[in-house]
Amino acid sequence: MTAANSPGLVAELKAPAFEPYYQPVGGEIALFEAAAARRLPVLLKGPTGCGKTRFVEYMAWKLKRPLVTVACHDDLTTADLLGRYLIVGNETVWMDGPLTAAVRAGAICYLDEIVEARKDTTVVIHPLADSRRVLTVDKRGELLQAPDDFMLVISYNPGYQSILKEIKPSTRQRFVAMEFDYPSAELETKIVVAEGGVDEALARKLVKLGELTRNLKGQGLDEGASTRLLVHAAQLVSAGRTPDEAATAAVARALTDDADMTQTLHDLVRAVF
Repeated sequence: MTAANSPGLVAELKAPAFEPYYQPVGGEIALFEAAAARRLPVLLKGPTGCGKTRFVEYMAWKLKRPLVTVACHDDLTTADLLGRYLIVGNETVWMDGPLTAAVRAGAICYLDEIVEARKDTTVVIHPLADSRRVLTVDKRGELLQAPDDFMLVISYNPGYQSILKEIKPSTRQRFVAMEFDYPSAELETKIVVAEGGVDEALARKLVKLGELTRNLKGQGLDEGASTRLLVHAAQLVSAGRTPDEAATAAVARALTDDADMTQTLHDLVRAVF
């Protein structure tokens, strides 16, 4: 059995070929471009479904850089990020993990919901997120210097933070932070029209429903309806379902399992439609 030294990639990393739909909210595009020009890592914080991931996809397209996205979770290990040796036929072959692949390719590496990852896993990004910009791949005895085009982006939802799941100051203070929230009603209506395939009148009603559910945050709901859920409801309507049925499925039932709160949301749906 032999060991192959050349790093392996699942596929060649390329920049997004098509422009993702994204509606700017403020100066976030210019700020991200400035951070990219100065090789600064970026932290995005905001509620679920407010557009953080779509923004990163849009910026990868705009900057013409490959994008590697990692959905962080409790079982994410350092090896999952860096890579591991695999047996292929009669050879032991090294396979890069997503972080290592992104560094080699000069890509944007997006670690989504970073607080969900184990603390001993996230420490590996520290040398990449300061002036050193290096990645240590211990299993290969390799020290990778990140090229100028490499960019590290992480995100999290502050509303779900707890003592056990929060970003350590040693991690947080390495990043330029950008705060996201749900767009204004006017802008959110445009998004629902564009992505949901419905007319403006219906989109406005869905946005109104979203606002009403967000007012219930902390009163039985952890989070109100995200822009993503409103788009889902609109897409169900464009597929032939009634607004009442679509909003119930995509919003009311998606937000909670509590019977009383579900009934409250059903009442809101009926009131709006």
